[in-house]
Amino acid sequence: MKHGIATISTIPMRQAPGHRSEMVSQLLFGETYEILTTKNNWLQIKCTLDGYEGWIDASQHTPMLEKDFKVTTLENIGVAIDLFSSATSTDKSVTLVTGSSLPFYDGINFRVGKEKFIYNGQAVMSDQIRTVNMLEKVALRYINAPYLWGGRSPLGIDCSGFTQVLYKCIGTWLPRDAYQQAEAGKVVNFAEEAVLGDLAFFHNEEGKITHVGMILKDKKIIHSSGRVRIDNFDHFGIFDAETKKYSHQLKIIKRML
Repeated sequence: MKHGIATISTIPMRQAPGHRSEMVSQLLFGETYEILTTKNNWLQIKCTLDGYEGWIDASQHTPMLEKDFKVTTLENIGVAIDLFSSATSTDKSVTLVTGSSLPFYDGINFRVGKEKFIYNGQAVMSDQIRTVNMLEKVALRYINAPYLWGGRSPLGIDCSGFTQVLYKCIGTWLPRDAYQQAEAGKVVNFAEEAVLGDLAFFHNEEGKITHVGMILKDKKIIHSSGRVRIDNFDHFGIFDAETKKYSHQLKIIKRML
């Protein structure tokens, strides 16, 4: 099995092999993957983080040796928590976004294969104690970041990409899509019992889960809908103070920690 690692800021993952195909997700710097098959100049991959599958342009692929792939685990990486930061090696500089993975991070340096980088930003290490207060701190940095279907970066992010990256920052690995995330965690029976860091899931007219957001204090929720925003939250769902209407109907609340 061949493997790879993202060595640029973000790599679009597409539903089919072609630039005109829908973007279903993104790889962030340092995230690894398996190559499932190839077609022309495209690779079908499976993400190590969440098992998500999609196609990437072969020109954005960086090969990874089997032995390096096996020792680059989710437990020995640092995670960048600045919206934007940079890392430099002897011959290049790379812009990193929140949620980027820093393999073998020691607090200053990390390594991708044989290439060593100096990281110039804030990050959390795998052995650090991580709390819901950190979730809130990182989440609030995204305010007004634009919504982008399939996005996982501050330059464009969808609802489940947002919650997935937030939880990655505290060492909790969530699936990619909202309906998949709703299968994790423990049920919170009443909206009044929801606490900071809980995830609330919302459904469409057919009852299918189509949206997710993270509960804040004081009956508020932060979520990506048009942009990353804070709205009121109760047992009916998300109330938009601007339109004076409920924008999303509550399906279930889950506690992930």
